[in-house]
Amino acid sequence: MSERDKYPADSGRRRFVKGVVGGAALAGVGATGAAAVNSATTSPGAGGGTTQAYAIENTDGPAPRGMPQIPVEVDSEGFLKGVWPEVKTEKQGGISIQIAETDDFKGSGVTYSTEWFQYCGVESYAGINPQYDSDNYFRVGSNPGYDWMSETYSEGDKLHVDDFTDYESWSNGIGRAGLGKPATGRWRSEDAENIIPIQVIKSKEIEEATGQDAWLEASTDEGFVAWLNKCTHFCCVPQYKSEGSAKFNAENDVYCQCHQSVYDPFSIVQTLFVARPRPQE
Repeated sequence: MSERDKYPADSGRRRFVKGVVGGAALAGVGATGAAAVNSATTSPGAGGGTTQAYAIENTDGPAPRGMPQIPVEVDSEGFLKGVWPEVKTEKQGGISIQIAETDDFKGSGVTYSTEWFQYCGVESYAGINPQYDSDNYFRVGSNPGYDWMSETYSEGDKLHVDDFTDYESWSNGIGRAGLGKPATGRWRSEDAENIIPIQVIKSKEIEEATGQDAWLEASTDEGFVAWLNKCTHFCCVPQYKSEGSAKFNAENDVYCQCHQSVYDPFSIVQTLFVARPRPQE
């Protein structure tokens, strides 16, 4: 994280990360919940099960939880990439499998795992396999979500920090201007049949919050935050500042047009859910 993007810890600003779910919540799952966990994790495959993840908060609509965050890094040339967890081998049920998981991610105390992304069928995507060969850069997709992207990039280009310099004034005419500049794209999807959709925002809100929380300090960079852009309701692809969102007071949020779920990209929360196992390798 660039020093210029850190906000003083004694500033009095609100904490960015909230809604932490701990062991007590797990203990309260109960018999019915335990049965659901067991039934969801008995099929053969890698990983899966009760998972705690960081996500942009679901604030309205039928979605059961937020969309999982992808830690961001800006490389030495200014290109944006999603951090992939450490790949290692472990035994599950007496079988050696490869997993991607980093304990104490960048000193944050958080275990970052690909199980965060194992829902909505994404667990079967090639890019979620720890062995998938990828440079992890965020790249422009075939149908960019914003006009500025179509004017700046071609499909497959890597997102670059220089193209977000107007983030404190950017507007697409929806909601309040200057909250942050967004982009859509794909991640770990080159030469793959299925595309992993992502969305990223550079915002002053992010910059001002990083100095107050170890996880945000570790998982954001130069004011950029990113997430896997699959609605946790019916797996649709939402969008920040999208058409029609004002009807649901979501013009400054991430809005899913399919069933009106709303997410706050500036509120990162810890969620508890049952990740689906990857197919057998």
